[in-house]
Amino acid sequence: MLKNIPRIFSLLLICVAVWFSFYSSQPVSIEALDAPETTFSTQRAFTHVEAIAQKPHYVGTQAHSQVRNYIVAQLQEMGLQPQTHEDYSLTKNGTLVRPQNILARLAGSGDGEALVIMTHYDSNPHSSYGASDAGSGVGAILEGIRAFLAKNETHKNDIIILFTDAEELGLNGAELFIKDHPWAGDVKLALNFEARGSGGDSFMFLETNSGNAALIDGFKKANPRFPVTNSLVYSVYKMLPNDTDLTVLREQGDIPGYNFAFIDDHFDYHAATDIPKNLDKESLAHQGSYLMPLLDYFKDAPLSKVKSDEEVLFFNLPGGEIISYPFSWIFPLLILAFIVFIGLVIYGFNQNKLQGSSIVKSLVPFSLSLIFAGLLSFFLWKLILYSYPEYSEMEQGFTYNGYYYIAAFVFLALFISFFAYHRFRHIKLKANLYVIPLFFWLLLCTLLAFVLKGAAYFIIPVYFGLLQFFVMLRQKNPASLLMAFLSLPAIFILTPFIKMFPVALGLKILFVSVLLSVLLFQLLLPVFVYLKSNKTIAVICFLIFNILLITAHFKADFTSEHPKPNSLVYLADADKETTNWYSYDKMPDEWTKEYFGEEPLNAPPKGNTLSSKYGTRFTWKADAPKIDLPEPGIVWEKTDSTESTNSYLLKIAANREVDRIELFADRTMDFDNFKLNNKTADSVYLGQNKFHIHTHRWQERLLTYHVSSNDTLRIAFSLKKDKVPEFTLYESSYKLLENEELNIAPRPKNMIPRPFVLNDAIIFKKTITAP
Repeated sequence: MLKNIPRIFSLLLICVAVWFSFYSSQPVSIEALDAPETTFSTQRAFTHVEAIAQKPHYVGTQAHSQVRNYIVAQLQEMGLQPQTHEDYSLTKNGTLVRPQNILARLAGSGDGEALVIMTHYDSNPHSSYGASDAGSGVGAILEGIRAFLAKNETHKNDIIILFTDAEELGLNGAELFIKDHPWAGDVKLALNFEARGSGGDSFMFLETNSGNAALIDGFKKANPRFPVTNSLVYSVYKMLPNDTDLTVLREQGDIPGYNFAFIDDHFDYHAATDIPKNLDKESLAHQGSYLMPLLDYFKDAPLSKVKSDEEVLFFNLPGGEIISYPFSWIFPLLILAFIVFIGLVIYGFNQNKLQGSSIVKSLVPFSLSLIFAGLLSFFLWKLILYSYPEYSEMEQGFTYNGYYYIAAFVFLALFISFFAYHRFRHIKLKANLYVIPLFFWLLLCTLLAFVLKGAAYFIIPVYFGLLQFFVMLRQKNPASLLMAFLSLPAIFILTPFIKMFPVALGLKILFVSVLLSVLLFQLLLPVFVYLKSNKTIAVICFLIFNILLITAHFKADFTSEHPKPNSLVYLADADKETTNWYSYDKMPDEWTKEYFGEEPLNAPPKGNTLSSKYGTRFTWKADAPKIDLPEPGIVWEKTDSTESTNSYLLKIAANREVDRIELFADRTMDFDNFKLNNKTADSVYLGQNKFHIHTHRWQERLLTYHVSSNDTLRIAFSLKKDKVPEFTLYESSYKLLENEELNIAPRPKNMIPRPFVLNDAIIFKKTITAP
């Protein structure tokens, strides 16, 4: 009966499956303000976001204090007794700041073991409003705790509510909590809410020093409605340097936990466009859909059992089902798949359903589609970057029209694949075309089993491919709808990564999405090779590819809704007695031309690089007027002396309102000890080697001090007698546009400050040497 159904319906089923894999991944309805008091309301959570993200509220600003007061007041309204916890915190990377964490605790009936629910409340300096990162986390937790208290249910475990500070500067608030707060020793599990964009699915990824089996088991028992997670994301996350507050809890407190973060609309990350209007309420609702069931489950669950030695592979299916199985199954499943594949190939030859010559010929469309699509997409993106140099201004690596490029490149991959296999439609026994793709997938799964075990569950769609292969060997024209149904696991497991990779890692890896699209196409060959209209489909895909490219072209311009990032800093060099404008930009615009002209002069390539996420250096330089800029007060004191070392106390006090102080010194200058405001940094491992930011150094930068209330920086250190302490000081404020002497014009509405770099700043530079 299935054979009588037109083959076009199999194609429609695949399209619906792709759509459903995205549509079903997050809530589509938003709970209203008047939702029952015992339920999580996205609208109520959003009112907190609106209150928090009225201004940039990075550490040291008045807005930062106002946000802290708002959170404390909200906790008090719930009948809780919030407290603040502050002290200086110095990270192993030399970031010094005085965070002020906010905490509250709900006592349970048990023995004091605690679940901590956490996010951070500071925004990123200097211009981000922090609506998503992490106003969304603050709003979700405040609303979630309110709904939890409204239920008036008893609970066994204590629940600690933690709003950390200075997360954006160096995870300092989390480190302060772990090192200095008495409650930290009670915490056995953490739920951390984050954002790295302003929309999309909220991914769950783990932090643990042991195996993940117990955490996954607990997550499945909590049964959130819209889980989006897999062990590949977990494995890749462990390899990347993008840490969260939960990383500090795991590394320094051996506390496992769950991160929940949405990453779409990456162009809003740390930017002035991270405002409440740009936050997707569906993403906020997704955070709530995690918080409430996990809070309900872990309030009574035995928290001492969240650690285990066993590692499991896991992934979600559309509709909320999570599949998991032990790492110990990886190689048995792989070996069995090879045995089944070899057995089917032998069977196919014995039944005259496979021919060696046809299999060899099938290498051509396989190689052509994979290699040509990969190379074409790689160089096409290079050409696009050359044609649209304004894209280089997007520090995040993801353009405002980036989703059109992702879709365009996917259709390019489909065009090449459909056309390549159309050229070999003359091979009558279609099973021959499937041998090479299956063998390649088996080789790929073998590589993953050794190199990236978290992705080893990709063997599952291969098993369904083997089943399709068997049907193709048994039937000359198998039911296409049956083949489409057997293709669903491949679609559900692989399709999300086609979008996820360039969103998470930048459009520079669009070619990876193209390669994955081709590989998915080849798993779906049992459907596509029986279609008689592959050439027509290829033409349609090519037309869609061009339409999407044209659409991206017309959306390439910067607008007030999608503003251009740019930069301007003023640097006064006391050593050279010069004052200059600097920028990190690649293209002049009407605002920066006022300072650098139509053809800006290149900035010197060498020199100290001020701290930034991507190590971005100045690109342009121009003369600037001299203004009255009070120098910081520098006080040296030699405190002690031995036969081999001298000890010093250096005090640096700002004589203007400043936000940041950085010190650099030659890398060869290793200090015997080094204290900043009575704090000492921990060692750090880079590979197998142990380094220390001050005593066994790997870079010129000594410290970045994020200043609150213009507090004095006190540095106590010892140095070998044959070394004379000499530092390069950079003292910066984010008050460039407020300086009346410089009289900087406001940016046009289609421009914003460039994120991730020291921007809109007045910088004073001076070399200081011990007398």
